[in-house]
Amino acid sequence: MSRIGRMPVVVPKGVDVEVNGANVRVKGPKGELTRTFPVSMEILIENGEINVKRPSDESTYRALHGMTRALIFNMVYGVSTGFEKLLEVNGVGYRAEIQGKNLVLYVGYSHPVVMEPPQGISFDWDAKLRQIKVMGYDKELVGQVAANIREVRPPEPYKGKGIKYMKEKIRRKAGKAGKV
Repeated sequence: MSRIGRMPVVVPKGVDVEVNGANVRVKGPKGELTRTFPVSMEILIENGEINVKRPSDESTYRALHGMTRALIFNMVYGVSTGFEKLLEVNGVGYRAEIQGKNLVLYVGYSHPVVMEPPQGISFDWDAKLRQIKVMGYDKELVGQVAANIREVRPPEPYKGKGIKYMKEKIRRKAGKAGKV
């Protein structure tokens, strides 16, 4: 049996979970998420815990078992606590700022790049640490928005200028050898 799939998901106070067949709706203080899961997975709510059961030990059901539990956990955690991704801006003159809800990036182009947050996403900019914080309750959406911001100016391998994830390592190149 899947080690992750058989672990129960504890529902914290203030979070409401509704299971309607294959549809799961999770509502909490941060927001509301709805997702449709495979019909073969049995999702049960017992004593403030969500358990996922599979019909047999076939490899497709084993794969779906752990994934279904992980997605439900991410939904519950997101609406109760929320997710965040940190990005770092490196480069001389590279900066960002918040205008209303929008994130405005100045990263070496002739024009500023304006990023509008989708519903459920908010931005924060720390000028001292040169960090962009992407926050939200949907883990997939937070990761996608952070990837879209990084895509505006990915880090280059010679000087490391650009927008990178906080813990990302950039493989650096030596550049020209020059005269001896």
